[in-house]
Amino acid sequence: MQPQVVLITGASGGIGAELAKVAAADGHDLVLVARDLGPLQTLADALTKRHDNAVRVLSKDLSGPQAAQELFDELQASGTVVDILINNAGFGLYGQFWRSDAGRTLDMLQVNVVTLTHLCRLFLPQMIERRRGKVLNVASIAAFQPGPMMAVYYASKAYVLSFSEALANELKGSGVTMTALCPGLTRTPFAQRAGLDLSRVFWWIPVSDPHSVTLVGYRAMMRGKATAIPGVLSRLVAFSTRFVPRRVAAAVVRAMQKRVAR
Repeated sequence: MQPQVVLITGASGGIGAELAKVAAADGHDLVLVARDLGPLQTLADALTKRHDNAVRVLSKDLSGPQAAQELFDELQASGTVVDILINNAGFGLYGQFWRSDAGRTLDMLQVNVVTLTHLCRLFLPQMIERRRGKVLNVASIAAFQPGPMMAVYYASKAYVLSFSEALANELKGSGVTMTALCPGLTRTPFAQRAGLDLSRVFWWIPVSDPHSVTLVGYRAMMRGKATAIPGVLSRLVAFSTRFVPRRVAAAVVRAMQKRVAR
């Protein structure tokens, strides 16, 4: 495969950083985007040294309403052609919705939903014109059921999954593919930032390492699959929600959320 330019948001840690490593090892050049420039630059330096790729880092707070347009304009001005867009940036908040910080909740919707959507709208026309390109949107196993105590986060990921599946259908025959990655519990900084302690999770629920999750998502994207769900249990959860009443699914999720809350 010819080297391509891969744009990854939320690339400073967790699944985003692992995606950068896999894409670099696959011979691709990278544009890495995150709010914190320090970890991003450290990752870029390591990847450049190891693989001799071109790695560009951009510090951008994706909760800003103009963030997607600013990012797109900056890349356009430099002549950078994005072949693969990976919308990985996102975060969650634990707690009752009416007690949550309103500003942080709106920031979450901006990052998880609005900026992701805007980036797809900005980059897809160019991909379609070239008749080649790939988009990977990182959703979650949370997309398949309501999530009491993390209501907005679960709803945002349901949007990402539905949006991605619809576009995967729209893009058929265009040369461009759309993939939704739906990880289950994964050992990344996400949980701590959301207010969760994964060490308290039920013993029978596996917590995946980010590298294995990344490989499933990356390979599915490269094959043009519409949806990727890493792990047997996660696939079972996604399948079982078709038959379990949603009020029951909500009660189960709430019980688990309360168990792992810090």
